[in-house]
Parts: sequence; C-alpha cells; structure tokens
Amino acid sequence: MKLLNTDTKNNVLKSMLQILDNERENIIAANKKDLDAFNKEDQALFDRLIVNNKKVNEMIEAVKAVLNQEDPVGKELSNLTLKNQLNVVNTTAPFGTILIIYESRPDVTIEASVLAFKANNKILLKGGKEALNSNLILEKCWHKALEYNGLSKDWIKLLHLKRDETQAFLKNPTEQLDLIVPRGGERLINFVKTHATCAVLVSGRGNNFLYVSEQADWSKAVGVIINAKTDKISGCNALDKVLINKNIPEYELKLEMLQQKLEQHKVTVMSDNKVNKILNSTKKITEANVWNEEFLARKLLIGEVSDLDEAIKMINTHSGKHSAAIITENNNEALQFMNQVDSAAVYHNASTRFTDGGQMGVGAELAISTDKLHHRGPLGLKQLVTNKYYVFGDGQVRV
Repeated sequence: MKLLNTDTKNNVLKSMLQILDNERENIIAANKKDLDAFNKEDQALFDRLIVNNKKVNEMIEAVKAVLNQEDPVGKELSNLTLKNQLNVVNTTAPFGTILIIYESRPDVTIEASVLAFKANNKILLKGGKEALNSNLILEKCWHKALEYNGLSKDWIKLLHLKRDETQAFLKNPTEQLDLIVPRGGERLINFVKTHATCAVLVSGRGNNFLYVSEQADWSKAVGVIINAKTDKISGCNALDKVLINKNIPEYELKLEMLQQKLEQHKVTVMSDNKVNKILNSTKKITEANVWNEEFLARKLLIGEVSDLDEAIKMINTHSGKHSAAIITENNNEALQFMNQVDSAAVYHNASTRFTDGGQMGVGAELAISTDKLHHRGPLGLKQLVTNKYYVFGDGQVRV
C-alpha cells in the first residue's frame, strides 16, 4: 500500500467519528443479534461481546485519541554521515499488512483498524463467528469512511474464513502478510504459531500472579487483590493466582479474612495443600497444571510460599508473562521482584488491571504483547511501525 500523508489519514478518522455516531443504533442492533445467538455459559466471552452505548462511546474515543496522536511514520531515528560521505538515515516505516485474529470483542475491529491505518498499515481482521454481525457493520463503517475520502476499501478488510480455511491461509497466504497478531486464548495462539509462515507477535494470555510479602500492608494487599480479581474477570490483566508469604503476622487469621472477602465478591477460592489445611472449606487443587491456567472466571487460587525467591520462581515457571505484582512496604524487595520476574508489566503495590494501553498512557492498543521482539506490553500507535535505512551516496563503492 502507498504511503499516505497525515492529513489524508486524519480525514478518514474524522469521517469515522461521525459515521460511528450516526450508525450507533444500527451497531447496537447488529450486536444484539450476536448476543441472542450466543451460548452464555462462557461468561467472560459473553462480556467481551457486548456493545452498548457506552461501548460505542469508547470506540469513538479510541478513534479520537489516535486522530490526535502524532503520525508515527517517517520519524528519523538516527542520521549519520560516514567517513566515505555516505549519509545513512534510519527512519520509522510501516510493517505493510497486519493480520489480527481475535475472539469476540467487536471493539477490536475499531481499535486495531484505527491504529494500523494511522501507522499506514493495511489490516486484515479475522474476528470470531460469535461477533459476525457486529463486525460486519463496523467494517461497513470503515469502508464508508475510506471511500468518502477517495481511498480503497482494501486498507481495512474483514476475512470470512472457517477454521480450516484460516489454517490454509496462514500456511499459504493469498496476499502478502508481514505480521500476524493472535489476540485470544492459548488455543488460538498455539494454532497461529503452528500454522503461520510469517512473523507472529503474541498477545499472550494472562494467568497473572500477585505475591504478598511478609512486609506487606495487609489492608492494601486485600484491596489490590479484590480489584485485580473482580474489576473485570474477562480482562487478560485480571488476577488468577495469589502467593502469600507464610511468615506474615497472624497468617492464618489473614488467610481466613481474605477468603471471606473474596467470597463476599462471589469469587470461588481454590488453594494448594498448605493453604487448604487452614482454609479447608476451599477447593484443594489436585493437579499441578492448574497453576498454568488463565481462569477468566470468578475463581482465584491461593498458595503458600516461604520467601521472595520461591515466589519469583513460581511466577516465572507458571505465569503467562503478562502482569505480576508484589505487595510490600520494602522498596528494595519490590525492586528485586520487579527486576527478576519475567513479565511484560510488573507492579509494586498496585492492581494488574492497569496493564492496558489507555491506563498506561499509550492510548488505544492493538493488543498486549508478551513477546520480547519487537515490543513488549501494550501495542499502541508508536509500536505499529518498523524501521528502514535510507542510504544516500554519490558513487561510493566498497573497497
């Protein structure tokens, strides 16, 4: 796709703002068809599917936020003139074509597209069948905005592929693919990594851990745990596991208090063997692989550890490398935890629910990357470009 100037891209986004507002009722009506057809047993997926007036407003705000951000394309990263007088300039450049595969969440159709387009990338959207009606009308909105500004609809395109067709497309794309971003559960991520033939940037699962140190402020710990677990159970930044140092003063009493508080919020409490001896009314885990699961449900696993090192080892062994937190009043201990835990975001005395582009000052996000290349954490506008070298000479040859 050709390079577009900033004004052209921004004009498309201005059109999209108006179109989303004008089509508000139709978008919500299309989404109702998806909601009515959905099996509500998977509450987390159902929650992600809902589009209401608040959600449309959030889509509009996401477009507006990207509209107001600086164009990330063509920014000079370095400029060197060598001894042989070659001028070497490194600048930001678009990836080209990005494919995002996601489940539920029609708002991704807006956020992913606005970011990719502003960064001058073509985007292919492979949404889940559960959001088909919602995604179709949102694609239609994008196409109106593009055509109104004299641009091809190919900039933003929804793919209508079944699972076996998606597999074939990943192995032998019918058009150029430069980057694939799977945004969903572990099954989806493994499916894409198994079959893709181009670069894959993983938007990883959560399975986030929190460690309560013996030097923690207990009331602070409880507040953070409740928020991280219950604020939005369908979020990939929601809390799944809590590790508690057994040397905390009044350890048994505090465990019982935490269980009571969680159950007041309708959270099912699970426990390891040691904690279960104290909280024997909780469900004791019998299989070690539970430590690796992302719950996306109102349940939480509490385990006992002896010290900071054991907590760090547990987290690095089992977590999804998304977000991890420590509750402690010892700053040195917090820094040791944050340095050694291998996660995209690490927290001291704060909820993991802040791992979000908008909350972290990045703005709208394509996904939360748990990969280390080329970027880790929220994938915002500035992260949707690569780089390119421009070398200017006057007949120089290498000798």
